[in-house]
Amino acid sequence: MRNDEIPNPAVYRLSFYLRQLESFRRGDRHTISSKQLGEALGYSDAQVRKDLAYFGQFGHPGIGYRVDDLIQQLKKILGTDKIWNVLLVGAGNLGRALLAYKGFVRKGFRMVAIFDTDANKVGRKIGELQIRSDQDIATVVTELQIRVAMLAVPVEAAQSVADQLVGAGIKGILNFAPVALNVPADVVVQSVDLALQLEQLSFRMSLGETSQDGAPSL
Repeated sequence: MRNDEIPNPAVYRLSFYLRQLESFRRGDRHTISSKQLGEALGYSDAQVRKDLAYFGQFGHPGIGYRVDDLIQQLKKILGTDKIWNVLLVGAGNLGRALLAYKGFVRKGFRMVAIFDTDANKVGRKIGELQIRSDQDIATVVTELQIRVAMLAVPVEAAQSVADQLVGAGIKGILNFAPVALNVPADVVVQSVDLALQLEQLSFRMSLGETSQDGAPSL
């Protein structure tokens, strides 16, 4: 099956399977069934088997899934069985918080450079990284063989910076600016809109309150 034929929700759930399997491994679990994996995440065993079947056959008769083996297989599928060098554009509060997060490196993403357009910030250090001018992006991307970027800039600057990143050879952008980016078809954009997530949370909470008040729920 081609990658473009695999449903996006199935790919999305792989990350949750991987996270839960790593939790099982920390608990010294060596094998797991599709039912046990599904129950831990609120999915049916049929859903687990269907999702995994898009990518191959990983179960063993009478055993289920070997936790270590399935972890390695999922990492390979997700591309996190190797280290990705990542750059960050935006040295504001969000950018600093992203740099301070230690979870990226555990998942195979190593922050190697940070850039900003503010001349007053250029030259300062955040942890071990020195803030560089955005004019250096193309040079650093080539030198460090970077293909992944995080974008933590204001809305009005997001598209122009994205254009810079694409021109420098970046193929994947994690976008924290609440705006849709226009990029070529061979560049992947994953957007993280925290306000949108809060709106969805608020909606679901309000829906529950409406139902409790006696009004029909949707």
